[in-house]
Amino acid sequence: MKKILKIYTSASLILRILIGMGIGLLLAFTVPQASKISMLGTLFVGALKAIAPLLVAVLVIGSLAQRSAKLDKRFGLVIFFYLVSTWLASLAAVIAGFLFPQKITFNDVAAETVSAPQGLGEVIEGLLSNVISNPVAGVASGNYLSILFWSVVIGLSLRKFASEQTQEFLKNISDAVTEVVRWVIETAPFGILGLVFSSVSENGLNIFKDYGRLLLLLVGTMLFVALILNPLIVGITLRRNPYPLVFRCIRESAFTAFFTRSSAANIPVNMELCRKLGLDKDMYSVSIPLGSTINMDGAAVTITIMSMAAVHTLGIPISFGSALFLSFLSALAAGGSSGVAGGSLLLIPMACSLFGVPDTVSMQVVAIGFIIGVVQDSMETAINSSGDALFTATAEYANRKKNGQSLPKFLGGDMDTEI
Repeated sequence: MKKILKIYTSASLILRILIGMGIGLLLAFTVPQASKISMLGTLFVGALKAIAPLLVAVLVIGSLAQRSAKLDKRFGLVIFFYLVSTWLASLAAVIAGFLFPQKITFNDVAAETVSAPQGLGEVIEGLLSNVISNPVAGVASGNYLSILFWSVVIGLSLRKFASEQTQEFLKNISDAVTEVVRWVIETAPFGILGLVFSSVSENGLNIFKDYGRLLLLLVGTMLFVALILNPLIVGITLRRNPYPLVFRCIRESAFTAFFTRSSAANIPVNMELCRKLGLDKDMYSVSIPLGSTINMDGAAVTITIMSMAAVHTLGIPISFGSALFLSFLSALAAGGSSGVAGGSLLLIPMACSLFGVPDTVSMQVVAIGFIIGVVQDSMETAINSSGDALFTATAEYANRKKNGQSLPKFLGGDMDTEI
């Protein structure tokens, strides 16, 4: 058994995941009725979601309790990247919506019986309520705004009062939870196998039949953001070829996020990636969970393109000024989508209201979003989550470059990483 385990862990995780994907596809086409296989994916995502809130809490508290730790200007740079990239993604979606206008045929699509926010104020109010909610309930429910807020408060308090023994104890707890996360990530090939089997056997290729063009525009715009806009930000900042870092984040973060379809579940994956990249644990333990709530490039694209499709369907004229305002509104709304049940799709009616689109129509657009969500939501999560690691790394490498410190070898430096 030990020999088998050693052979398994010695192989590249990416290679193991690819093998798991292949087996999942094969099983989905040969034995689609074997529904128990999908349980592997359910268990994997469930384990990641279960450990992620605890991981964030202990890392943030443990990091801030160390008197040597600090959140410097790197952290401000990360937040700047998050906000700017989200707006640029929304702007790219507006341009895509003009260049390739989409019209939706509402073929017996039932509107979701859910309550969508009526305005940006309601979204902000919900976010603030989430921030100050019970921290224990936050850990239990995966409310990362609450977890971050109270962990920072408790960590800063411990920074003042904690003895060396307490600081060492918190560090040991942090290391132990991190090790548990690594164990869970080692099971990713089996989890991905189950997730691929579930997606393919349940949905097949039917989602491309009725809404293929709309889905193609969504995916194409998100790929443009991931492969052109975000690398442009990284390249301008570091004055280096950004693609080695971009592809590393896509390979090790976007890949798993695509199948788990959960930014929360991908937090441990991103933290492990940051560790491999040699980043400062004090920074990424805060910036990664924060990014899962405010770095929403994919959500901004979804809100903008789906809203513009509704407007084009009704034949409502769109001026450049109103479209530009839509990009700002979508970027702001996307940053609050983590605080809204249903995520980015339920913020579409709010964006549609800017053009006078009635709720009866906009909620049908939401319903269509749920139909194509198996691809749309997967791509959205992949773009959002991989961007968290990408911009965290960019901010730290920019700071090192400014201070005359070495960069990783894959960016032209001489620092060793686990790449």
